[in-house]
Amino acid sequence: MLKQTEGSHAVAEAVALCRPEVICAYPISPQTHIVEGIGEMVKSGELKDCEFLNVESEFAAMSVAIGSSAAGARTYTATASQGLLFMVEAVFNASGLGLPIVMTVANRAIGAPINIWNDHSDSISQRDCGWIQLFAETNQEALDLHIQAFKLAEELSLPVMVCMDGFILTHAYERVDVPTQEQVDAFLPPYEPRQVLDPAEPVSIGAMVGPEAFMEVRYLAHAKQMQALELIPQLAEEFKAGFGRDSGGLTRSYRADDAETIVVAMGSILGTIKDVIDEMRDAGEKIGVLGITSYRPFPLENIREALKNVKRVVVLEKSLAVGIGGILASDVRKALLKLPIDVYTVIAGLGGRAITKKSLHGLFDKMLKDDVESITFLDLDWGVVNRQLERERKTRRSGPAAESMLRDIGTVASKIA
Repeated sequence: MLKQTEGSHAVAEAVALCRPEVICAYPISPQTHIVEGIGEMVKSGELKDCEFLNVESEFAAMSVAIGSSAAGARTYTATASQGLLFMVEAVFNASGLGLPIVMTVANRAIGAPINIWNDHSDSISQRDCGWIQLFAETNQEALDLHIQAFKLAEELSLPVMVCMDGFILTHAYERVDVPTQEQVDAFLPPYEPRQVLDPAEPVSIGAMVGPEAFMEVRYLAHAKQMQALELIPQLAEEFKAGFGRDSGGLTRSYRADDAETIVVAMGSILGTIKDVIDEMRDAGEKIGVLGITSYRPFPLENIREALKNVKRVVVLEKSLAVGIGGILASDVRKALLKLPIDVYTVIAGLGGRAITKKSLHGLFDKMLKDDVESITFLDLDWGVVNRQLERERKTRRSGPAAESMLRDIGTVASKIA
């Protein structure tokens, strides 16, 4: 059924159609509307046989999710930013125990300084936690990925994050095609857990593992993720057959068949990039796009095949590894190891900074001439940055560092605001 709705409400409907049995939630912007919407469906009786638990923190939310999933219930939760960080210990436990929890991460910057707007620093910070991570480009894809995520999680007995850009998608009203309950039931069978805690047959979970076996346990977690590289495309094809649209998968190319330059990115920014690529194509430039849906597991071979014939790759990412630079770009470089391809890193959109078509045109025009550094910070205000660096240089030389540093940070924050 076609409808105009908020991205969060579309996800709430998708999750409800998957017949979850336990939902645990703690509100944090910008994911709150998702669990509010599901909570209203539980209260009204529209979503039956589901227990909705309001908890006191994000750590409690993931702890409840672990308990309910271990007890054999189809389980869902959602979070963002600092909330994801607060639940980190339990996030690692969920994957280590092989529990098929599905969680929406409404991507938002991590403080300090506090920032509620979108970038990918929260989920990217957990790239090694053992969860599968899928990134949505549109609200339709966010809806579709949640349905696929439950099946993926339960077939592998692994937890899955579905990442969607906070505010840009969660609070945007777009037309989406909401499937029927019959369609989802045909795609997603009733949950049959591989492991269930049963008082009649007590067992320990999460017990200590010593050096003689810990490495093997971690390798098996890695092996499951490698299995996901095969299963994710299979589920995307199955979804296409049942729902009539192409959604999900590992990666998706756009106007890349004869491209000499390809821009690699994840999430909603792909839409803006595609608009710019269309305009550059009309001007005769051979440039295309590769959107990455599956960030973990990272599809090295798939990306290598998609990029092997290009002259240059521009990786545009909404996260920053402080002290080294690009995160997604490092993974892409690994995929292209030993190939004679220039890879440029572009850090953009941190803390919700707008990424405009004008800026992208200027950036890509320079990239085509190889007239940029290997790492670029798009639309960075170098005046503000250089003044702060000069203040810090003087502070290091003249003393009372703590007081001066606090004053300088406050000055920069006020100038940016």
